[in-house]
Amino acid sequence: MSEGNVITLERFFKENPRAGLGFSGGTDSSYLLYAGLRYGAKITAYFVKTAFQPEFELQHAYRLAKQTGAELTVLEKNILENETIASNPPDRCYFCKKSIFQDIHTRANIDGIPLVIDGTNASDDAADRPGMKALSELSVRSPLRECGITKEEVRRLSKEAGLFTWDKPAYACLATRIPLGQTITEETLRRVEKSEDALFLMGFTDFRIRVAGESAKLQIPQEQLKNIIEQRTDIIKALGPYWEAVLLDLEARCCHE
Repeated sequence: MSEGNVITLERFFKENPRAGLGFSGGTDSSYLLYAGLRYGAKITAYFVKTAFQPEFELQHAYRLAKQTGAELTVLEKNILENETIASNPPDRCYFCKKSIFQDIHTRANIDGIPLVIDGTNASDDAADRPGMKALSELSVRSPLRECGITKEEVRRLSKEAGLFTWDKPAYACLATRIPLGQTITEETLRRVEKSEDALFLMGFTDFRIRVAGESAKLQIPQEQLKNIIEQRTDIIKALGPYWEAVLLDLEARCCHE
C-alpha cells in the first residue's frame, strides 16, 4: 500500500459491500475480485465478450471465478455495430470503454447492484488512457487506484494469494493491433487472434502481431528474437494461411501496450 493513504481495500469493501465488477480475467481485476470477496463483499463479476477479446481471456475469467468462488456473468456484445468504434479513431478506447460499461451498468441495475467498479490501478496514467474518462463519466469507481495500489503491488499480493494471474502479461485488446484509422473488421481480428495463438503455442510470450496492410508484423521481446529465427520455418507455416507476408520488427518490443 502506498504511504499516506487513508483508505484500504478492506475499508472500501466494508463501505461498499455490494458491487458489480467489470472483469477482464487479467491481473488487476482478478485480484480486485479476490480481495472484495475476502473482505466479505458480495461481488458479481461481469465479463463483456466482444470481438476485441481473444477466447483465452474468457477461459481465464472462468478459471479465476472458479478459483475464488465468484459469481460470473458473461455479457455478449457486438462492439463492431458501433460505427464510431469500428472506424478506429484515435479515441476509440473512450467510446469502447463507455459502451461496455454502459452495458455493465444496465445489467447491474437489473441485478439490483448499486455500484460498478473496475480494476484500474494506481500505476495507470490517466493521461494515457482515454478509457478512464469514460469510467469517470459513468461514475465507475476504481478501488485499486483509490487505495494507491500499484501494478507491482497487485502482482505481489496476487502471488501471495495464490492467484494464477499474478504474473500474467499485460494484454491489450486485439483492436490495438490494427493501425488507427483503418476500419476494424471481425475477420481481421480473428486472423490476429489465430496468429497470436500459434505463437503462444510455440512458446513466445509478451509479443504483439501488428497488422501492416495484408502482412503481419511481429514485435517480439529482445530475449526471444533468436528463437524467432530458429523457428522461422514453423512460424511462416503457421501464419502463412492468414497473411500475404510475415515481417519481423527488428526494434525489440519493450513496452506493454
